[in-house]
Amino acid sequence: MSKSDSTLIAIGGGEFSEVDEILEEFTGRLKNKSDARIVVMTVATNKPANAAQKYNSLFRGQGINHVNVVDVSERNDAFNKSALKKIRDADALFFTGGDQLNVTSLLGGSPLHNLIHDKVNEGFIIAGTSAGAMMMSNSMITEGRNDIAPRVGCIKIAPGMDLIGETIIDTHFSQRGRHGRLLTAIAHYPQSLGIGIDEKTAICFKGSEFKVIGEGVVTIMDGSRMHHSNLAYRHDGEPLGLFGVCTHVLPAGYRYNLKKREPISPALKNFTAASTNED
Repeated sequence: MSKSDSTLIAIGGGEFSEVDEILEEFTGRLKNKSDARIVVMTVATNKPANAAQKYNSLFRGQGINHVNVVDVSERNDAFNKSALKKIRDADALFFTGGDQLNVTSLLGGSPLHNLIHDKVNEGFIIAGTSAGAMMMSNSMITEGRNDIAPRVGCIKIAPGMDLIGETIIDTHFSQRGRHGRLLTAIAHYPQSLGIGIDEKTAICFKGSEFKVIGEGVVTIMDGSRMHHSNLAYRHDGEPLGLFGVCTHVLPAGYRYNLKKREPISPALKNFTAASTNED
């Protein structure tokens, strides 16, 4: 087993438990193992007991009999030997929503963080929703305004957990009108691929590709071929001028190769027939 065997599932938030494809993508990979263990990571939320109860019930309802919880409410919790053992023995982790800065500030550089990276390098399954998805990128939006054009100062960015490298992931994307803030993030870090994930939608990343599942779309913003940006010459609150940002919109069934930076379409005739149950 190696990193290429790991599966990372970033969910755009919303009531994803209502979307069978997303649940099956995560828990279905574990059902062939009778003693499979999921650890729910509640580090992002300020209501860890509520989140623990919700996801314990959800995953047990999917046939997973061993669901543990690790809460990191203080930095010292990321050094706890009992918590480290739970993760060492786990087959999968699930990160709840909340505040993504909680994840990086409380876990970053700790033994728990290092163990998670070791598990990913060996072949592992990690899923996360909302903040639990955003923290997977290497550069992470920690704060930002919705429903505005790209402009200086509309976002704050910090290092993420770097589970999916060379990315900036945003969630609740279409529902909250976050296109402008992701474009602003790409203006700051054009080397990173912007990935905006709608609610009840997820990307399932394995190897160098991810596929889209769920009810919404994933919006890709690629600034690597951007040939004009005025970011360095604008002041706080002023709008940005950007040329050559490449944008893709990917519904369920589409894929994306992160290494080649290329979208991959399904065979549309077969795809259409399957989705309409055509004979």
